[in-house]
Amino acid sequence: MSSVLPLAKLDQLVARHAEIEAALARGAEGEEYVRLGREFSELGPVVAQVNALKSAERDLEGARELLADAASDPEMRALAASEVERLEARIEDLTHAVRLALLPKDAMDERGIILEVRAGTGGDEAALFAGDLYRMYTRYAAERGWTVEVLSQSEGTMGGYKEIVAAIHGRGAYARLKFESGVHRVQRVPATEAGGRIHTSAATVAVLPEAEEVDVDINEADLRIDVFRAQGAGGQHVNKTESAVRITHLPTNTVVAVQDERSQHRNKARAMALLRSRLLDEERTRAAAGRAAERRGQVGSGDRSERIRTYNFPQGRVTDHRINLTLYKLEEVMAGIALDEIIAALLTEHHAALLAAADET
Repeated sequence: MSSVLPLAKLDQLVARHAEIEAALARGAEGEEYVRLGREFSELGPVVAQVNALKSAERDLEGARELLADAASDPEMRALAASEVERLEARIEDLTHAVRLALLPKDAMDERGIILEVRAGTGGDEAALFAGDLYRMYTRYAAERGWTVEVLSQSEGTMGGYKEIVAAIHGRGAYARLKFESGVHRVQRVPATEAGGRIHTSAATVAVLPEAEEVDVDINEADLRIDVFRAQGAGGQHVNKTESAVRITHLPTNTVVAVQDERSQHRNKARAMALLRSRLLDEERTRAAAGRAAERRGQVGSGDRSERIRTYNFPQGRVTDHRINLTLYKLEEVMAGIALDEIIAALLTEHHAALLAAADET
């Protein structure tokens, strides 16, 4: 097996996978069954790749022996030479795949997310752009079979949103969207611009992993909960019942407000979910700031004041400044279809940085 791989560790993973499989076959129950089942499914992909790599290396050895055998006829040797070339390429691909599978996993990658989009500089045009970004993410979510649940929104005077917060539920949503946090800039001619001049506006995006109750310990005594009448669009119940909820976490002065449901109880539950995600994100940000190796493995700094992407409508292009990637597919990106091309490139860059950091150590 390739010398760049930690062979002893791979053997341990394969052995552990077999051990868990035997335990499950014997009939593990309850919490143990759930725990073992989760570990078995996590180990499955890397073990499959390791086994495929071992198989390819055995086949390569056989093909090389056939190629070196002087007694083989020319046609067989030509076939063996072709097979050696194919297997060497496959082994290289499998080795890279195994290295990626061994990289440290972000424990939040499989989670859903809390998406926050806010209009920045640019007034009404920034609110319209924030609305465009939000629709881009909802379309992307729909493409992947995820569901979107609006937690709170504040509409712009000309349309779009001053701010919108939503939960996107779906396995792996955080892994795909976590590099979307930052300042998104738009260059286009606003509908209100009579002179046809191009304006530049901005919106900020924050992507937080969806937190579970066990992730964050919140003391009820640290909370101030206010109820008030919902404002804005929402039907006859608006301004008649105090269904909106604002929660302030006093130790950190973190404030969340939810008013999209008629039920005060449901709004409080949503507000608590949002508060947990914000507190978890703050905790993770502090931890990451103290780990230089992790910073090297990030695409950009993760700072939400960092300008990460420009959407230029006159030229029909989207540029991600962190990896110097430009796509002339603006409409497809905004429709959520070509967004995955940018995300895939960001993930590739992220993995390359992690592999380089692993090689250094």
